[in-house]
Amino acid sequence: MPPAKAVINPKGEKRVLAGHPWIFRSDVVDSDQAEPGDIVEVFFKNRFLGQAFYNPRSQITLRLLTSKREKIDRVFWKKRIEAAISGRRFIRQGRHAVRLIFGEADFLPSLILDRYDEALVFQTLSAGMERWKDDLIQIFEELLNPKAIIERNDPPVRELEGLVRQKGIVRGGTPIPFEISGIFVDPLEGQKTGLFLDQAENHLAAARYAGGRVLDLFCYQGGFSLAVAGAAHEVTAVDSSAPALNLLRQNSERNEMRNIRAVEANGFDFLRECQEKRESFDTIILDPPPFVRDRKNLTGGVRGYKEINLRAMKILNPGGILITCSCSQNFTPSLFEETLKESSRDAKRSIQVLEKRGAAPDHPVLLTFPESAYLQCWILRVI
Repeated sequence: MPPAKAVINPKGEKRVLAGHPWIFRSDVVDSDQAEPGDIVEVFFKNRFLGQAFYNPRSQITLRLLTSKREKIDRVFWKKRIEAAISGRRFIRQGRHAVRLIFGEADFLPSLILDRYDEALVFQTLSAGMERWKDDLIQIFEELLNPKAIIERNDPPVRELEGLVRQKGIVRGGTPIPFEISGIFVDPLEGQKTGLFLDQAENHLAAARYAGGRVLDLFCYQGGFSLAVAGAAHEVTAVDSSAPALNLLRQNSERNEMRNIRAVEANGFDFLRECQEKRESFDTIILDPPPFVRDRKNLTGGVRGYKEINLRAMKILNPGGILITCSCSQNFTPSLFEETLKESSRDAKRSIQVLEKRGAAPDHPVLLTFPESAYLQCWILRVI
């Protein structure tokens, strides 16, 4: 039986030829008898463009897999997975938590795989990749021989694909939560797969710049706080999540860091209170959740980024360090830069850019897929 076909319009063809792996529902002209999760051949008119996962339920209707007419089977996936893992050979020695597969950036659409010591945590975030889950688990076992494999398929994006949200240990067994490099990790309950691995190198960079009295806002379980505590006089770590702060306290005790104070509060409210009380800091770290989840809330999201950066600049001591992050893919570098300029003007402070950073190198950026460059970390000196 010949494979099903999906025909796209000129806009979709332009995206394919530019190397972007997603085709949206509005650019799919026709599809013949394909079901959610099927692999289809993609055409513009009569021109073959490649093969893709198909899901009419999703706004991302086509996720491109290959530009060739090649067989997509277990051997295909194993080669792709081997290539992704091999591409991490340069990752800094001593890192026990590493992202091994970063979805589209590794030519494995919607597949995430993280290693925490001898445990693996994976996500299959599309109907197409979900169909291959059993094969993928077997390949992970063959290539990596882990003691445990954990499924974290509970992100809301699964519902957009028509999939149920679920999580659990699918192979082996391991204490949950467990400790890795002095950090308390709960891969079944923590954000993402347990830790924000994309910030790993930025934590180290922050430790080089931080000092004095430090404020870590939206701290989650304290990745930045723990990294800078050795260089700081004191660290005030603020988050609205009580469970996350409990993990931070446990991590602080494990590492005998007694200069970290965990505060449960709304980040915006805490900044306002600091300004009203005329409190000041030598270093402020801003690592908020994504304020701009889609283009529809761009204006409100930008307003949120401006407020926290403006207020942070106002309560920094002269010459203080501001480490400010965004994980909103729609909050572009140019928009971030303009927001920082406006914040500095309104705060009547000058800023020097010391570094512009992104995600750790185990989260590679595919140049034709700008969504893979979602994380920004600006390190500034506020005069």
